[in-house]
Order: sequence, then structure tokens, then C-alpha cells
Amino acid sequence: MIAYFFDLAIVAVLIIGITAMIGVITNGIGEKVFGGRKRREFVDQSAKTQTGWNAVGGKGIYRKRTY
Repeated sequence: MIAYFFDLAIVAVLIIGITAMIGVITNGIGEKVFGGRKRREFVDQSAKTQTGWNAVGGKGIYRKRTY
């Protein structure tokens, strides 16, 4: 009985994981193929909005790189 639940858990994790990865991969391919000139539209608008804001978060050694 324990083996059944173990196998069920493994299959559930694989199904959820594969489904999530397919979504990410499909989105990436869609942006590359169908993105066109407006691919970075939202990133650029966010950068324009944040122009002149004060930087927060320390010295920047752990700061996440943005576009």
C-alpha cells in the first residue's frame, strides 16, 4: 500500500512538473517567434516609469539584474 502512494506521488509530481515546463517553454517560443518589434514593450515602459527613482537594497552585490 505504501508503494502505491509512493508511485502515485511520483506520477503526480511528474505530471505537474511536465505541465509547468511545457507552459514555460511554449511561452518562450511564442515570444521569440511572434514577439516582433513589441517584444520588450512592457520592460521598456517599466524602465521609463522608474527613471529617477532612488535605488534601494544595499550595495548591489545581491541585486537582481534587470534588462
